[in-house]
Amino acid sequence: MAEQVEQREIAAEQAFVDRVYVQLERSATAAAQLATEGHGRAHLGHEGGLVERDAMVFQAARRIAQLDAAHEGLVFGRLDLDAGFDPEPRYIGRIGLRDDQRDSILIDWRAPAAAVFYQATAADPQQVVRRRVLRSEHRTVVGVEDELLDAENPAAADLPVVGEGALMAQLSRARDRSMHSIVATIQAEQDRAIRAPGRGVVSISGGPGTGKTVVALHRAAYLLYSDRRRYEGGGVLVVGPSGVFMRYIERVLPSLGETAIALRSLGEVVDGVRATRHDEPAVADVKGSERMAELVRRTARQQAPGSPREFSVFWRDDRIHLDQAVLGRVRRRLMTQGPRNRQLSRVAASLLDAMWRQVRGERGRERGREYFDEEMLSNQAFVDFAVSWWPPLDALTVLGWLRDPELLARVGDGVVSDEDQRLLAKSWNGSGLSVEDVPLLDELRYALGDVPQHTEEDDTLVASRGDVDLQELTTASEREYAPSGRAWAPPTHRIEDDGFAHVLIDEAQDLTPMQWRMVGRRGRGASWTIVGDPAQSSWPVPEESARARAEALAGKALHEFHLSTNYRNSSEIYEYAAAYARRVGLDADLPTAVRSTGEAPREVVGGDDLESATREAVARTAGQVAGTVAMVVPAARRSEVNAWLAGWPEFADDAPGARSAVDSSVAPSGEDRIVVLTGLDTKGLEFDGIVVVRPDEIEAESATGRATLYVVLTRATQLLTTVR
Repeated sequence: MAEQVEQREIAAEQAFVDRVYVQLERSATAAAQLATEGHGRAHLGHEGGLVERDAMVFQAARRIAQLDAAHEGLVFGRLDLDAGFDPEPRYIGRIGLRDDQRDSILIDWRAPAAAVFYQATAADPQQVVRRRVLRSEHRTVVGVEDELLDAENPAAADLPVVGEGALMAQLSRARDRSMHSIVATIQAEQDRAIRAPGRGVVSISGGPGTGKTVVALHRAAYLLYSDRRRYEGGGVLVVGPSGVFMRYIERVLPSLGETAIALRSLGEVVDGVRATRHDEPAVADVKGSERMAELVRRTARQQAPGSPREFSVFWRDDRIHLDQAVLGRVRRRLMTQGPRNRQLSRVAASLLDAMWRQVRGERGRERGREYFDEEMLSNQAFVDFAVSWWPPLDALTVLGWLRDPELLARVGDGVVSDEDQRLLAKSWNGSGLSVEDVPLLDELRYALGDVPQHTEEDDTLVASRGDVDLQELTTASEREYAPSGRAWAPPTHRIEDDGFAHVLIDEAQDLTPMQWRMVGRRGRGASWTIVGDPAQSSWPVPEESARARAEALAGKALHEFHLSTNYRNSSEIYEYAAAYARRVGLDADLPTAVRSTGEAPREVVGGDDLESATREAVARTAGQVAGTVAMVVPAARRSEVNAWLAGWPEFADDAPGARSAVDSSVAPSGEDRIVVLTGLDTKGLEFDGIVVVRPDEIEAESATGRATLYVVLTRATQLLTTVR
């Protein structure tokens, strides 16, 4: 009987969903027609037609993208309300839709009318009698989950109640390689954070599995919906800990109908830069410290290596000599006027001032300053000296200066220790940029400043300059080579263009002081959403990080929200992780896990045959769960374990249902079930099953290894095995 009721309810909901998809296709057709009409406006033959074309085509393209993104799980909720309040059921979806008569048939989940879907509880039903969640695959309704919130309401007698409840059904789902939107199962405490005021800083804290990340992403979508002009115009920046994490979440916002958001890992925050490699912990601790800001500032003020140290020229009766002392005074004067590259237009005049003061002869003085300037600017030797002495500089070139131990010792004196200098020098003579180098590049970029764009007003030194191109002295925008001989590429955009309207930081507890400075520059005028759990921090000096965070957020109102329920882990897994946190002295926020699987975590002794023990544990886990399985290993063992996995035939690429990702820096495909990750790679991720290889070695990897292992133990939703 119960099964028949369920099938009848599913069929009824399918009929409604079919109607909505028909309307979706009509809306898409209308949007396409609007785009065609817009293109036609370009043929009107006047400027107004072009403006109308651009506006119409833009609006049509945005609507088409929104409609395309909404296809999967378009309708997910239904509210049956008190008959006296609203006799018609209210359907909730990823976007809002109206029928041909302009009546609403689907309410956008972000709209005020949809808020009650998340906020109603049995204690406070808010006129809701029954809340229903529709589970769909593509366009097909495969199940419904009901919650009867007001059993005393007369209408409740006529409403069938199906399923185990939306939240618990969602929690028992297998995880695939990307995070799913959980708009259908957001709970009241989460909804309050999502719909918090748009101004200032919203801080979302809570232990593992409390839904901090997904709440923050839904908040970004909600802000775009509630004030689209502000947030779409200024942009929304979402920053996560790693490329693996960003690929994991990248489908969530498009599935909510939002595509106007920049998703960047900490190695990609700076435009044009992408770093995925991490430095070893000791090096990362130095590069992330607040001391590096002073070291970078000093570096940006150094004379360019290889640039001339003096200049001499005979003019009339005088030998004019710019020695190191004179040039030092000119440099210091220029540096007091702002960032280095911004002074390019002042270099020639400053040098000529210093040179004119050395003109003593009567013949030279008779000619006057203007004639002197013209003569010098026609002197190719002077032009070459000026360009070489104060060249336009990019941050990557200047960071490369620090490979020189002598220069590093000079700028690092009193800032970083000799041992720190040794670690830094070794890292910079290695391979490519690391994630920890990116904030240093950004710091240098701001310390150096933009290269100013050349204008006619810059040509104030002389009215006639013969064959000399003063462009060489006043700007680098057309300059072919920097002093290192490498091609010079001007910035893709001005530094002032870095600001966003909203900045969302996930895993904020891991940001180093230098990373806070980097992200803070992009949110000076922004509102913020900050998500984190201090107990999961991988940064060893929280006081430094707190100072940098306070500076980045200075002057902004703070709204704090705490999530207290663990929806991810089974109670068995989380109690195991919580016991570890208590045992090693972590000051952990321990949320309440709301479900039980009856499967306690297993501990396996690998002994001398670690590979066999790991293989057995992975096979057992993969056989018991339908979704993803992660092998979490010490960083030093990643290559070794990758080789094991590649040699296990039951997990080969062509084995049914089991594929492997052999490098965590490569984005696994949507079909990969088994992945190999380090402890830090697991930040923000979740898997149906976790096999932790040599947890003691993960714990010993860094000063924050205990927090990292705690994070690893809280990534599993169903099964957890440790191989010691």
